[in-house]
Amino acid sequence: MKTLQELTRPNIWSLAPYSSARDEYSGHEAHVFLDANENPYGSPLNRYPDPLQRELKEQIALVKGIPAAYTFLGNGSDEAIDLLYRCFCEPRQDNVVAIEPTYGMYRVCADINDVEYRPVLLDEQFQIKAERLLAACDEHTKIIWICSPNNPTGNDLDRQEVLRVIEGFEGLVVVDEAYSDFSRQRPLRFELPQHPNLVVLNTMSKAWASAAIRLGMAFASPAIIAIFNKVKYPYNVNLLTQQQAMKMLKATTEIERYVQLILQQRTQMMEAFRQLPICQQVYPTDANFFLTRVTDAQAIYDYLVGRGVIVRNRTRVQLCNNCLRITIGTRSENDELLGALRQY
Repeated sequence: MKTLQELTRPNIWSLAPYSSARDEYSGHEAHVFLDANENPYGSPLNRYPDPLQRELKEQIALVKGIPAAYTFLGNGSDEAIDLLYRCFCEPRQDNVVAIEPTYGMYRVCADINDVEYRPVLLDEQFQIKAERLLAACDEHTKIIWICSPNNPTGNDLDRQEVLRVIEGFEGLVVVDEAYSDFSRQRPLRFELPQHPNLVVLNTMSKAWASAAIRLGMAFASPAIIAIFNKVKYPYNVNLLTQQQAMKMLKATTEIERYVQLILQQRTQMMEAFRQLPICQQVYPTDANFFLTRVTDAQAIYDYLVGRGVIVRNRTRVQLCNNCLRITIGTRSENDELLGALRQY
């Protein structure tokens, strides 16, 4: 890969980051805090949280098997996605390459940051070819975006092809593993020591049943994490989020039970969908949702909205004409969806 200095925007590389009150005494014990203009009353929410979320990162390290030094925490994975553009992509000069279809925020953040976005279509099985992604790159390509299991298609991408991209590209390869807890494939975060240009995203919003707390993770080399920490807002993850995340990370047995219930319901739902007259195809999935091609996605979507049942209409997404994306819910929610569609 190129050196990290070559990949980083010059103004970011030379940036003197804001030093928060809680950064300056790091490493020393303290019990009187008169440094941050806080209200001394109303404990515990009167104090600013740890800006680097040290305790939470240590707990994540135990669960995820990645050293805390390799971990960035943000306000959802979207913060990390936006930071990658702000740290490494020069507006109106650099570009990024991404698979298509995939998670829409990669393109939205490119547009916000005025960075050219180059989509590369998956094949008919929603799989990637490394040479096609690499062929779309030039000397100004800073990032390649890969989501696996992919959204909205649900499938794991070919691991060997992903590794070929990582090994063949001089810039950063970001692999979004938001749905990896539902997959049997070994997460690529465990490959970080061998691939200094790899960034892996994860989230508390899916398997960890904590979408409301908005906690995202980026795993990368400590050098990349240090750049993220230079640019992020000082207290980007609030105390309530940190506390709830700690609680959930200590409830691994319960989370594993949730995942198994979802996987069981996924199998049943996909089989039930195949029996519906509206269903033309159900695609393989490694996530907590599946993609299905139906007779008329817009009409069926509108009908379900009228019944108070909301799914995701992906018919305007490339390769997904007349496709609906179905999240696996509770058994009663799944039964309500199937009951409505049987009356369509």
